[in-house]
Amino acid sequence: MTEKLQNDINNLVKEFKFKGKKFFKLIILFGLLGDFDSFEYAINLKNFINNKQDENLDIFAIAIGNQNGKEKFCKFTGFPSENLIVVSDNQVHNDLKVSRGLDIGFGGWINMLLMLSGINSFKTIKEVIRGYTGDHKAEQIYSKSEKIKVLKFLNFSGDSFSKVFGDGYLRPFELATFRLNNMNEIIQNWGDYILDEKYLPQRGASFLLDEKNQIVYKFFSSDVLGYSSNMRHPLGFLSDLIKE
Repeated sequence: MTEKLQNDINNLVKEFKFKGKKFFKLIILFGLLGDFDSFEYAINLKNFINNKQDENLDIFAIAIGNQNGKEKFCKFTGFPSENLIVVSDNQVHNDLKVSRGLDIGFGGWINMLLMLSGINSFKTIKEVIRGYTGDHKAEQIYSKSEKIKVLKFLNFSGDSFSKVFGDGYLRPFELATFRLNNMNEIIQNWGDYILDEKYLPQRGASFLLDEKNQIVYKFFSSDVLGYSSNMRHPLGFLSDLIKE
């Protein structure tokens, strides 16, 4: 762990007043509010909180966006609005040397499309394929009774996955369905979620701090759909590290 990074994190905690009341702090840098990773990470964290797994952990997040986008983001994902701060640019990311993603000089849209195709984002294609093929080593997303609404014309329940593919693992098309639902929300509210398209390639980072604000875990994303070191269990590092 470099001394500079630790000092930068200490300054971040002071600047944004991330005091917290629990033993651990998780500080997350999302990219844009409307980034696929931001949505997926936030929903996973919401479930983590709902399952009472955060009793020893305070969670703080920073995203590029505005207040209107923040309100919609928190309403859709369930991420606590009091735990999210929006900023108008990627200066915080730059200060912490978080990857800006690909930049070939033709704008954010082109850079993002190239990253989605795997250019300078090597794990993205593998992760997209996993969304369609399923993964026996990952957990399922939808319960049998859960209602799933994708676009305006596709409505079904989680029982559809159970009847065709069974239960107890990430079923084929399940993750792709989840991501399609997130994408639909982003597209419908593009102007609110995408503050500036030049930040589309901006990646994020995660920092887990102890009671003295010392970094005990860090992860810098470099890929689209790669906000964790283990995408099969994106929050597995928390389960391992915050046990009392």
